[in-house]
Amino acid sequence: MTLGIRAKLLLVSLSIVACLCALGSSLVRGKLEAEVSAKAREGGTLRLLLAQQIVQHGASDAAGEQAWSELAARAAALTDSRVTLIDRAGRLLADSSGATHDVRVLSTHPEVRAQLEGRAQTPALLLSGKRLQLAAPFGAAGKPSGVVRITRQVPELEAVRAAVLRYSLLAFGLAALLCVGFAVLASELAARPARALSKVARRMAAGDLTTRARLSRRDDLGELGRSLDQLAKNLTTSLSDLRGERDRMSGILSGMVEGVLLLDASGRIVLVNPALREMLLIGQDAVGRTLLEAIRHAELKELFDQARVSEQPVTREIETGGLKPRRLLSRFARLPSEQGQLFAVFVDVTEVRKLESMRRDFVANVSHELRTPVTAIRSAAETLQTGRPEDPATLELFLGIIDRNAARLQDLVEDVLDLSRIESRELELHFEALELGALYEQILSLFRERADRNGIELVNLGAGVRVQGDRRALEHVLTNLVDNAVKYCGRGAHVSLGATELGEQVTLSVADDGPGIESRHLPRIFERFYRVDAGRSRELGGTGLGLSIVKHLVEAQGGIVQVESRPGQGTTFSFTLKKAERGPARPTAQAAVA
Repeated sequence: MTLGIRAKLLLVSLSIVACLCALGSSLVRGKLEAEVSAKAREGGTLRLLLAQQIVQHGASDAAGEQAWSELAARAAALTDSRVTLIDRAGRLLADSSGATHDVRVLSTHPEVRAQLEGRAQTPALLLSGKRLQLAAPFGAAGKPSGVVRITRQVPELEAVRAAVLRYSLLAFGLAALLCVGFAVLASELAARPARALSKVARRMAAGDLTTRARLSRRDDLGELGRSLDQLAKNLTTSLSDLRGERDRMSGILSGMVEGVLLLDASGRIVLVNPALREMLLIGQDAVGRTLLEAIRHAELKELFDQARVSEQPVTREIETGGLKPRRLLSRFARLPSEQGQLFAVFVDVTEVRKLESMRRDFVANVSHELRTPVTAIRSAAETLQTGRPEDPATLELFLGIIDRNAARLQDLVEDVLDLSRIESRELELHFEALELGALYEQILSLFRERADRNGIELVNLGAGVRVQGDRRALEHVLTNLVDNAVKYCGRGAHVSLGATELGEQVTLSVADDGPGIESRHLPRIFERFYRVDAGRSRELGGTGLGLSIVKHLVEAQGGIVQVESRPGQGTTFSFTLKKAERGPARPTAQAAVA
């Protein structure tokens, strides 16, 4: 059972009062009893002397038991006491009350023996308590005949004891009442700030560290209040620092493109950052679940099990399927300061591996494309060097082979350099308002002669439409598209350059009514070195990079390129650009190719 401040103060006060009352009562009673006993002894001594004189005068005439009894009765009546007479031998002569049981005790008492033998000079006090007993000799001096004893009650002693007890209890009761009042008042005065401190402490424990005790007292409670205030201040500072560290850590984890995963010793997820949620499509309820429950990936589970028993970090690339297939470089390591916890970092290397694959394919394709013209040039040159043909027709044939393949080689190198500049963001675009009618006419004039030789009609449908773009890049795009159309559409076909305004956008198109392209080729037609008809493309001098350059240049200007085609119905390449404002053409700010 726990006692409060009020009960403790009350118990302490009552204990102190009880001890003081008991000590005071004992001292007072002892002193009063001593005074009453002294007065009773004085009165008893006078009565003893009177009884001694009566017995002394009557002893010479007393003969027989009856005479002694009368003598004792007369002395008892005059002294208002019980009188007992014994002879020198210790035998009972008479007793005013008729009792005989204490004669042996009386005769053997040392002080009584001293009286009988004449050695005592003062009356003997035999007993003390409720009765006062005094004894003195009678008979001849120096050789007494016997001893006379008087016994009388001392009621004053009982009265003193009763009075002392009564007043002690009364004093204790009054003191107890005062103690109760004092305890209530003192506990209230002490408990009020204590309750305030307790309330402050509970609010702090509940998380409200802005509360303060603000006690101005100079006692222990005031010191306790100031300590609580300082504690709250220190906790506020510490929590603020911890929140700052947490927010910084959360910001770092949220801003990382790498995925971060923290697992406890039992394999349950403690922390997962947004990047990893997006990589592995992990739900919001992943924290607290096991790795296999949140991410159903056997290879990842195997990597986790291996890292748990390994002292060194474990690194491996894993592939994930599902809606977003990825290739992740995973590194699991045990935390040195936390028993059994694992920390994992996931780096998305999907694009890196894709770029590496593209680089390998690009190198292989370039090597393949370069090998053909280089081989043709070397073969023709070796033939000319070794054979030295005198026939002008044969000489012209080999020189033509060298010229065509050298031109093809030059085109290939230029296209590779252009594509490299675009992808490395070294090509700067200068945006300006362009009038498509004039631009189309300039592009078509470059192909007019070739188109006329093949009976191809070139149509300009862009009059009056203005776009915002880079002139050089747009000329390159249109030149590639028109060149392909003129090359592949066949005799008697039509090639038209059109423009359609759709809100803030303009759709530019290059359409022909040639043989068209099969649908299986359309998804890959903008890939580097991809050809629908490889043999015919090389025969016509194509490098396989033109449409890839077109795609990059259009996207660099903020547009989207697409193709529509059906076999036998022709092909339409279209892309979008931002519409220019009406008014005179003016250059705008430069922008780097993204």
